[in-house]
Amino acid sequence: MLKFIKGHMETIDGIEVYPIISLLIFFLFFVALFWWVFTAKKDYIHTVEQIPLEQDNDQNS
Repeated sequence: MLKFIKGHMETIDGIEVYPIISLLIFFLFFVALFWWVFTAKKDYIHTVEQIPLEQDNDQNS
């Protein structure tokens, strides 16, 4: 099955650029995500981490 797909994909002109583009998109996404995580304000992180606890308290009341 994979031999058929590989053989078919080799006949398409310009197909070799798509894996490179997808790798760049995923790499840039994760670099941006790490940058956001490390530069996020501590007050915002503390507020967001308390949200599940606040919702549980509201449901129990």
